Amino acid sequence: MKNIIVATLTLFILGLMAYTASKGRAYHGGEHAKVIENIGSNTNTQAGAQKTAQPEEKSDRDKESEQLKALKDKAGNIGEIKVSAEYKSKCSACHGANGSGEQDGRALMGPKLYGQSAEKLYKDLVDFKAGRKENIIMKGLLINTTEEELKSYADEIGAFSSQTKQ
Repeated sequence: MKNIIVATLTLFILGLMAYTASKGRAYHGGEHAKVIENIGSNTNTQAGAQKTAQPEEKSDRDKESEQLKALKDKAGNIGEIKVSAEYKSKCSACHGANGSGEQDGRALMGPKLYGQSAEKLYKDLVDFKAGRKENIIMKGLLINTTEEELKSYADEIGAFSSQTKQ
């Protein structure tokens, strides 16, 4: 009896798959998104026709330079800070690529490290590793880390503020 039910459901599902394939692509925005774009562009052209003076069309070079400027502004001083592969792999997911604790203007899980002294950072790292500060993620990351590695992390992160142009 079980086999008959499974076989029936399998044939039904295969039939649905064949039916969907015969009707065209599944909706993932594809053709329907183009229709929505066309509707949006028609309203823009109608609104533009009603205006007496249209703004000048920007060249591709101007558009690209504006986009690059926006990206640079968005990235801030991230490019100016040199970070190690270890920082990128262990720290940047929670504390940001530059230790700001933010990415794309939104706060990340970890607090801001930028601007803290290497001594304070080293003490905090040792406390996390020893369990004196409660944080399961930090303890898990640091459990097999040597004191020398902790010191190098603290020195690297403490030097972030001296790497940027103020």
